[in-house]
Amino acid sequence: MNFLLVYPAWPKLQFQTEFHLPPHGPVVMAAAIPSWVTVTFADENVDSIPFHGSWDAVGLSTMLTCQLPRAFEIAREFRAQSIPVIFGGIATMLHAEDVKRHADSVFLGEAEGRLEQVFLDIKNNALKPEYDYLQNFPDIKLVGPARRSILKHEKYEYKGTRMVDLFHASRGCRFNCFPCCTPYLGGRNFRPRPIDKVVEELATIDNDRLFVVDNSLAQNKQWELDLFTAMIPFKKHWCCHPIEDDIEVLEKAAQAGAWYVYQAVFDTSDFIRKRIARYKNFGIGVEGTIILGTDDHTEDFIKRLVDFLMEIDLDLAEFTVLTPFAHTPIRQQLESEGRILSGDLSRYTAGEVVFKPKHMSPDKLQELYEYAWNTFYKREPQRYKMYKLLKRIMERKDANMAGEVSPSLQPGENAGLPLPPHG
Repeated sequence: MNFLLVYPAWPKLQFQTEFHLPPHGPVVMAAAIPSWVTVTFADENVDSIPFHGSWDAVGLSTMLTCQLPRAFEIAREFRAQSIPVIFGGIATMLHAEDVKRHADSVFLGEAEGRLEQVFLDIKNNALKPEYDYLQNFPDIKLVGPARRSILKHEKYEYKGTRMVDLFHASRGCRFNCFPCCTPYLGGRNFRPRPIDKVVEELATIDNDRLFVVDNSLAQNKQWELDLFTAMIPFKKHWCCHPIEDDIEVLEKAAQAGAWYVYQAVFDTSDFIRKRIARYKNFGIGVEGTIILGTDDHTEDFIKRLVDFLMEIDLDLAEFTVLTPFAHTPIRQQLESEGRILSGDLSRYTAGEVVFKPKHMSPDKLQELYEYAWNTFYKREPQRYKMYKLLKRIMERKDANMAGEVSPSLQPGENAGLPLPPHG
């Protein structure tokens, strides 16, 4: 059976540097496809889609809401050729009812141990309209190495440098953050992969730079310590979402090659200031992820927040507009208050205002979003700041080869900064 797996193109944020990472969802899903199926992968962000191949079925892997309009166009072209089209991925799960109108079948949930039957149904012309495994999670031990062999790695370079490979060590999240749909998709129970499975997958990745895409690594201290200990021998450099605010954990993360973290910044508190300083004291860079337009944001607050980010010397900042994605707590709130202004999925990029802010007009919030990007990167463009982070890796490699001490703090040091009770 010849199966074409497609990852539709999606628009980058207006102010982001244009580069493309190898997608994670398709390679994880491909690992669960039975061996008797021949898989061809097309990432429309870096390559063209072979619309006129000899395909027995086509899969559309959708991560982002704003990918769906393009995915629907792609599906229409294949279905016009009487080729069955099945949708899966995060955006499909969030918008299942919409997607069903454009698909022969939708797959909802995690794929491990479930795709053999799907492809048997395709083979027997018995494809079901829906395979629903939402909130019915497979045994985490079934999650093996992603199938990165389907990728064209040369397509994922920026100025001659290979981009990070994506990797995950856990699923689920015990937190319930207001803009996040993870509790709906992956559940509130933290589901760590066994460390030996993590090691098995790391051994298959030939890239020395990774993006650990777990929602948060700050879920279980002992597991974090075990994870970072297992990562040390691989000598990789990696970025991730938050790490627990604990000296022992931060030290171990630095030893394991933590390059930088994505840290949410919601206010200008001393807690945030010290949190950022602790990362940097261990040689770990910080990219602030800043959502603009929450109900406590005024114009003056947002401008002060941007000034604060420059004061604390963030390495990078990514600004987004609060976006009420489906199945999130903020979506429920704004819908109940009649503040959703648009249901156009193509506008759900996190760079457009699609709701009515509490303290300003939608146009003013859009203006402040642009102000934040322009002001933060006025002195040093984003490309230059990215270069400085990459240069830090090169310097660390050189220091390690020369047997010099890592730039992180020595055990027990913390520059006089008190630690909070939680991560």
